[in-house]
Amino acid sequence: MTSSTPPTESQAFASLSLPDSMLDNLANLGFEQMTPVQAASLPASLDGKDVIAKAKTGSGKTLAFALPMLTRLDPAMYAVQGLVLCPTRELADQVAKEVRKLARFLPNIKVLTLCGGMPIGPQIGSLEHGAHIVVGTPGRIEDHLRKQTLDLSRVNTLVLDEADRMLDMGFFDSISNIISKTPGSRQSLLFSATYPDSIATLSYDFMREPVTVEIDTQHTQTVIRQRVIQVEKDQRDEVLVGLLSHYQPASCVVFCNTRQSSEAVTDILRAYGFSALALHGDKEQKERDLILARFANRSCSILVATDVAARGLDVDDVEAVINYEMTRDAEVHVHRSGRTGRAGREGLVINLLTASEAHKLDGIQKELNVELTVEPCAKWLSIPLAPYKAPMVSLQLDGGRKNKVRPGDILGALTGAIGLQGSQVGKIAIFDFHALVAVEFDASRRALDGLSEGKIKGRSFRVRRLR
Repeated sequence: MTSSTPPTESQAFASLSLPDSMLDNLANLGFEQMTPVQAASLPASLDGKDVIAKAKTGSGKTLAFALPMLTRLDPAMYAVQGLVLCPTRELADQVAKEVRKLARFLPNIKVLTLCGGMPIGPQIGSLEHGAHIVVGTPGRIEDHLRKQTLDLSRVNTLVLDEADRMLDMGFFDSISNIISKTPGSRQSLLFSATYPDSIATLSYDFMREPVTVEIDTQHTQTVIRQRVIQVEKDQRDEVLVGLLSHYQPASCVVFCNTRQSSEAVTDILRAYGFSALALHGDKEQKERDLILARFANRSCSILVATDVAARGLDVDDVEAVINYEMTRDAEVHVHRSGRTGRAGREGLVINLLTASEAHKLDGIQKELNVELTVEPCAKWLSIPLAPYKAPMVSLQLDGGRKNKVRPGDILGALTGAIGLQGSQVGKIAIFDFHALVAVEFDASRRALDGLSEGKIKGRSFRVRRLR
């Protein structure tokens, strides 16, 4: 089931099979009409079905998963019956606060927040007194499971909130481990702003015939705009620099046909001050993994790639694709273009075309069933140089999976003693012997100094900024 229908008169909360006491509490809190994600997901979730809901932040998703969770609670049983996993402490605190308000119609419901960056002792003490609902981050939930201070055997509702963000931060293994400690009979509710392959994999592993709900109030269809610019071979570099200076895409893939071209173009862009990395088949797998991780975490804005190397690219928000060299295969062109304009966003593809490549354009127009206008390049030869910084910075720690370093350990260190906000921390990638964490540019010095001077799991790790 997929729905994007806005609420109508008949989609008031009173139209649902909810206890009168819950409806009264909702009315007192000012909730009368359902938002689109609530109207689309609540009938299925209240019926006990697993639900996958794709909806943006601010769409009312907390209430969408809290109501079915609260209807299944037994207030007389002091055991964890609802578990909500969140990517950051800030979101967990926000969710717990909202759930407490929604639970006012029930007597003595205890909602406990378990997050990293906070002392674990008081949390253990609170768990000893019992809790009905736990809202927490994967790393700290795993800590309690390891210490056997948290029992999830009575959980009947499991919620993954902002699941895509948790997977971006490297919590796939942690989430899978936590889920394995819950009963197979539980209801599972997954909320995510996007639906990458990793979400599909996770949902396939732990959900039972989930109802899928997709709410997108803006772009309902993918729109990819194609531009073709006529260039001489010796003008490609200058036009490329002009395009990047003008559009300044936070994420851009520049396609070349050979390894030599990709390296040469990368060297030119870096010399002009752009954040660029080359990706081609001659790179060692470890280096390729690191380059892809840096592009995905937005600490590198421009990826200069060959077609073979880019097959491992799984990034939903590539703003632009520039074909520095046109491919002779129209199907490959479509594949290149498909790197942008994902998840309902508008995409931009710019093609640099030499006179000798006119036949390639004919094949592409037939494949796309469109007629493309060829523009002169004069405008792009006079754009002032304007290199720009990537929005994030990658910090590499010389400790990884083999050192038992987990994403939650790094996130806890950054948001705990170092004092960063969860929103300032980006994707976290854990490799065998090192880890990569993205932090906002303005917070990178503080994060680097804090991680270098502090400890993770009682150990000091060498930390460096990747450039």
